[in-house]
Amino acid sequence: MNFRKFVIQALKFLGFLALGILLLWLAFRNVNFKSLAKNLKEANYYWLILSIIFSLLAFILRARRWQLLIHPLGFNPSFWHTFHAMMIGYMANIALPRIGEVTRCVVLGKKEKIAVDKLIGTVIIERTIDFLSVLLFLIIIISTSEALINKFLKESIFMPLREKVLSVVNLPWIFWALLAFLAVAALYLMIRYRKSLRKFRFFAKIFDIAKGVITGLKTITSLNRKWEFIFLTFGIWISYAFMTWVVVFCLKSTSDISFWNSLIILVVGGLAMSVPVQAGFGAFHWAVSQVLIVIQGISREDGLTYALLSHESQIIFEILVGLVSIYIMYGRNRKNKTADTV
Repeated sequence: MNFRKFVIQALKFLGFLALGILLLWLAFRNVNFKSLAKNLKEANYYWLILSIIFSLLAFILRARRWQLLIHPLGFNPSFWHTFHAMMIGYMANIALPRIGEVTRCVVLGKKEKIAVDKLIGTVIIERTIDFLSVLLFLIIIISTSEALINKFLKESIFMPLREKVLSVVNLPWIFWALLAFLAVAALYLMIRYRKSLRKFRFFAKIFDIAKGVITGLKTITSLNRKWEFIFLTFGIWISYAFMTWVVVFCLKSTSDISFWNSLIILVVGGLAMSVPVQAGFGAFHWAVSQVLIVIQGISREDGLTYALLSHESQIIFEILVGLVSIYIMYGRNRKNKTADTV
């Protein structure tokens, strides 16, 4: 990596980190830290072990589902290579948001000799399915939940999102017309003169990446085991639901939350994790504590205790598994090569 790229990555990291710190400050300002420390001390941590088991199950199912998406590309990667590459990606996301999606494609691509751009297409499909799953949960919750919860979702999620969209959409129409014209013109020129443009390395790389991503996206239409794919997707979200629910039993104040209401925590937490900060720090804690205050009527300290237990246990688990995966994918092989050389 040259100096310019290093500076850009460093600035991105610091920018996302600053945003995360700001969100953490918003989540924890005016909090009684003595009460928070007492909650953490009295929590039943055995339930976190069960939560991590459900999390591991979700990761295993995810790895298998990714395998199914890769098969139509004409490759049959090892399950464990797929799993370890995915976990390295999750660990990378803790450092820099969304970089893990590319990281896991690079790791698996080099290990299994698969074009990285094609793998990126399969990851885009995965993320699209995840988004649609969260949207489905959200629709179900809105249509079946009480007025208080609907009010929370409206005031804390939909209205801020609507204002953010409107702030962008309300730009002068001439701006959007010009932007659309330039985009269409650029696309036309690139397609029309693609043979000539391929002589330039920059454009050749863009065309190759675009072709690979499109090839990866097409895998969803040529799956050989569609029912297994659907079953795995269902199993992933059931695992996430139980992973979220069992943590409520760590605290007396949240122990009577029903499985159904825990789905609200899952959806709100999932939406918060999409905020572009390292591993959802701050955003997850604020959103989850707020929804717990609404659905359970508990104190802010209790809500933040649940958020800390749920979020930090998963982050620690992802880091540990990610480090083991790095050793298995790289360290162990280097050790064996050194031994063979000796």
